[in-house]
Amino acid sequence: MELSSRELLKKKQEKTRWEKIKLKFYTGRQLYLFVLPAFIVVLIFSYIPMYGVIIAFKDFIPSLGIWGSPWVGFKHFQRFFESYYFWDLLKNTLGISLYSLAVGFPLPIILALALNELKDSRFKKFTQTVTYAPNFISVVVVCGMLIAFLTPSTGIINHLLDFLGFERIAFMNDPRWFKTVYVLSGVWQGTGWGSVIYLAALSGVDTQLHEAATVDGATRLQRVFYINIPTIIPTMVILLIMNVGSLMSLGYEKILLMQNALNMDSSNVIATFVYKQGLLDAQYSYASAVGLFNAAINAFLLIVVNKISRKVSETSLW
Repeated sequence: MELSSRELLKKKQEKTRWEKIKLKFYTGRQLYLFVLPAFIVVLIFSYIPMYGVIIAFKDFIPSLGIWGSPWVGFKHFQRFFESYYFWDLLKNTLGISLYSLAVGFPLPIILALALNELKDSRFKKFTQTVTYAPNFISVVVVCGMLIAFLTPSTGIINHLLDFLGFERIAFMNDPRWFKTVYVLSGVWQGTGWGSVIYLAALSGVDTQLHEAATVDGATRLQRVFYINIPTIIPTMVILLIMNVGSLMSLGYEKILLMQNALNMDSSNVIATFVYKQGLLDAQYSYASAVGLFNAAINAFLLIVVNKISRKVSETSLW
């Protein structure tokens, strides 16, 4: 049976498309080969294990395996939503995350703009080293420093408060101070490193723009507001989307190290709850369900914020 002209055209187009794809892979074969090891690592350690999410919908019994364990549907999700601690966990997680975002997001931008304006190269390098260094300190060491500095009897901060005439404060034991200590210590540790991306974006600013603005009588502050900041706005938007997309993803290590029985009202978050339920109490299915709920919220926020950004600023992840 003879093919119609439309079918012949369709086949020809498909053949042309495959030829283009083959040509693209052939011309970029070295780059694809370079990326291949990273792709294999991500595939093995990030994507293949995702089938284990099934245990969130089962009563997982290790001896029976994932597929042999009985299916229970949304039982564990319902148990979590109806628990008395659900709203406390959600409130603490969102409270710390939003606090960190509000304080920690603008500071790297401000630091990068300030470093970009430094003219003394030696002082600039020294400042960069000092601000970058905390990022390389272990979380365990940072928490040890916090406990040592904030101890009511021997901590240097309380000695300073006492010297100034204020009462000593048990920072690590007071639930009202936990979020502030957690966020400010994180800002101290991560601000310098977070400014690297913005400094890289600022390095692409055309010097002729600054020269023309200077000739027109613009002050340094005006050049920062009208040249530098607009240049890094796309970078700011992308990083904001990524930060909002990981809003519920608090690392449990630092919180666990800072956590004690007295500050539990403020420090008990979803990440620490999943750790305790899954690894300490061996409730694998329940912990997986809570973790999956957390990941679903992050994915939803990422999609929504990305869509809003694409409509408002035409800058987005996809």
